[in-house]
Parts: sequence; structure tokens; C-alpha cells
Amino acid sequence: MLITVELVMLLKTVSIFAETPEDLLAEVAGLLEEEDVAAGTPIIRKGEHGDCMYIIASGEVRVHDGEHTITYLGERDVVGEMALLDAEPRNADVTASQDSVLLKLNQEAFYELLSRHPEVTRGILKVLARRLRAMTQHAD
Repeated sequence: MLITVELVMLLKTVSIFAETPEDLLAEVAGLLEEEDVAAGTPIIRKGEHGDCMYIIASGEVRVHDGEHTITYLGERDVVGEMALLDAEPRNADVTASQDSVLLKLNQEAFYELLSRHPEVTRGILKVLARRLRAMTQHAD
């Protein structure tokens, strides 16, 4: 189990929290739920309504649509973050491809954090903008 100091150090290196002040990262760390996930375990199922995101503390996950692999994500990557912003169905499956430690952030706790500290939004918007750019470049 990671302690708060380790969580804060990890969060500093996660793209959506990279610009978040350290004192707020300690608050974010207190909202995270650590989950140990064995290789082959489904984490997110396409079509389910999401209410959380995961930060990969260690290990690797496979993002896929059925048998088609979209990408692999590893340490310090984030998966499922769109569910924090809306309650739309998940658009892909995510399965642990290795034994992994995930840090789960629930939507309700995230909204409470944003209401107290709107500056956290900046990092999330940057990540989403980057992903949109990448998607539009691939579509061209």
C-alpha cells in the first residue's frame, strides 16, 4: 500500500495532475482507492456507465474493442478519465495485461475536489485537448 508521500510523488508525474500544486495533490491522494488487479482481469467494460477513472501506479493495461487492441497503457497513465466529466457509457474495454496496482478516483469525490479547487481543471483540459488533437490527426 502506497503512503501519502509516495502518492503525491506519483501524482506529480501524472499528466492530468502535473500542474496541480503539491498541497492539493495531498488532498487528491486522500481520495484515491488502491486496487490490486491480476493480469487478465477486466477493469472497464465497453457500454457500462462510468463513474471513476484509474491511474496506473504499476503494471500495464490493454485498451481494446473486443479483440482489437487500441493501445497499451502503463505506469503513470490514466484510463477512464472521460467518465469523470460525463456519465456516458464507456467507449472501450480495459483489461489488465499484467498484474497491476491501480489508483481509483470516483466521480463524486472528483467533483467535490473541483468545486473547492477549480485550478485542478487546467491539467485535465490539457490532456483532453491533446487527445482530441491526436484523434483528429489520425482521422486525417
